[in-house]
Amino acid sequence: MKMLPENLPNDVESLKAILLEQARLLGEKDSQLAQWQSKYTFILEQWRLAQQKQFGKSSETSPGQGELFDEMAAESDVIDTETETQTVSYTRSKPKPLPKDLPRETVVLDIAESDKVCSCCQGALHRIGEDRSEKLDFIPAQLKVIETVRPKYACRECEKTGTQNAIKQAAVPPSIIPKGIATPSLLSQIITGKFQYSLPLYRQETLFKQSGIELSRRTMSDWMKKCADALEKLYERLHQELLKQSVIQADETTLNVIKEARSKCYMWVYCTGKDAPDKRNPIPNIVLYDYQPTRSGQCAVDFLQGFDGYLNVDGYQAYESTQAKLAGCWAHARRKFIEAEKGMPKGKSGKATMAINHIKKLYAIETLAQQADNAEAAFKIRQEQAPEVLANYKAWLEKSAQQVPPKSLLGKAIQYNLNQWDKLTVYLSDYRINIDNNRAERAIKPFVIGRKNWLFSNTGNGAKSSATLYSIIETAKANGLIPYDYLGRLFEELPRRKENDDMEELLPWNIKLT
Repeated sequence: MKMLPENLPNDVESLKAILLEQARLLGEKDSQLAQWQSKYTFILEQWRLAQQKQFGKSSETSPGQGELFDEMAAESDVIDTETETQTVSYTRSKPKPLPKDLPRETVVLDIAESDKVCSCCQGALHRIGEDRSEKLDFIPAQLKVIETVRPKYACRECEKTGTQNAIKQAAVPPSIIPKGIATPSLLSQIITGKFQYSLPLYRQETLFKQSGIELSRRTMSDWMKKCADALEKLYERLHQELLKQSVIQADETTLNVIKEARSKCYMWVYCTGKDAPDKRNPIPNIVLYDYQPTRSGQCAVDFLQGFDGYLNVDGYQAYESTQAKLAGCWAHARRKFIEAEKGMPKGKSGKATMAINHIKKLYAIETLAQQADNAEAAFKIRQEQAPEVLANYKAWLEKSAQQVPPKSLLGKAIQYNLNQWDKLTVYLSDYRINIDNNRAERAIKPFVIGRKNWLFSNTGNGAKSSATLYSIIETAKANGLIPYDYLGRLFEELPRRKENDDMEELLPWNIKLT
């Protein structure tokens, strides 16, 4: 109701009451407006971030990292006005020669005998040289049947006299699939096809059908389960070796299991070492997957039972339940600001970019340390240069936390970094700790790529088998082995071994495949 001057009371107390009521109403409206503005900003940030994820680049490279190239481009734009023509020169890169050990078939393209006469004087032409070129030919995979014949022997004299006649025959060779038609090479091909090259079984079924072989996905699935069971002892040996290490990295991702009574199950990954063999740091390269129906901290507790070293992980609280000393991940800390940067209006990402630049300095120190001659020298570079950068960054975080709305993407990124600060700085205490857990993220990527193709596991037992097979393949790759060759050797050796034989000589860093 609009208040007119003639309706106002004349006494001072009544006027004061009216003014106080109006001030209260204005305060409530300002508070509501601020809330709506905060919600609007949050929704707008989420919308920009969703647009970026859907249509933008997936790389975490942020604006500012290409400044060197921008300067080069700017220099190239400056054209000498006194020069009318430009000379452009380039060197054509030669293709790498094909491997010398590949089988070769030589095809000679010669002119006809009648053309080996000079067109001028009719004299005979002589050979002055030749040109050679190479092309790579592809021969499709071949299938063959190995027919095993086991002759039987008996005694004719015993047959005549009617005494007991013992028949002698060579024993059936041990096989990973007793009474099955699959050889180690076929099993290795099917398993690497699915778990290394992400080729689902129904596609492999089609490929076999093209060669006239009726091999159902159900049969191949049963074979893989039996192979995973046979590899379980090797998996446990790798697990024991993993728990002996000083530093482990971990991560997890979702998995759809059809016959589980929950919407999401999880594949956990634990790894140590580098992506490939490192002579400077001879730590065993191990990558182990562990299927679990939940994301509970108890999953990590059970798998890491007895491990009290450093655990390089993101900020997921489940890892707090373990006995390990947690080391934070600077890649996750940076990622929060990259998301905030993408969610901001163009040209208004100053604070997010500033935070990213602080973290870039830490990675620049790590790059410099990697060029050192040994691990001790690298660690010295880290300890001498990183503390100052960290101190400046923390001071900036604490100041910015007072200036940025806490519920915005930028505010959440700042708070994440502050909450994780003690874990993020643990890497300064030991040279064996990485600045991030990107090793684990790269290790779980093959599983994520495969999941996009085969989409789900049917049962929990099938998911466990997948975890075992992924583990053997990725550990083989990390140790410089060809998974097909490694699996083939394992499937030849395992049936011959006794129950109590150890797995030492079959470990990826010990086995001899040649």
